[in-house]
Amino acid sequence: MSTNSIDSGHLKSFIERIERLEEEKRALAEDIKDVYAEAKGTGYDVKIMRKIVSIRRMDHHKRKEEEEILDLYLSALGMG
Repeated sequence: MSTNSIDSGHLKSFIERIERLEEEKRALAEDIKDVYAEAKGTGYDVKIMRKIVSIRRMDHHKRKEEEEILDLYLSALGMG
């Protein structure tokens, strides 16, 4: 695409939408941070909570597969 054929209004619209979404993403990240801080303040282990959130996001079959491989590796190292 040459610069002569760029629709500057359309481009500006995309850029502004991206900027708004980036700002929303920063605000959400801050909200998540606040929730973790609140949980920590009530005695929860935030590191473990983050791990649980990560696990819950995973596909069930993929998670089972990873758990099996982890168990296999731990056994091979005499840790399981």
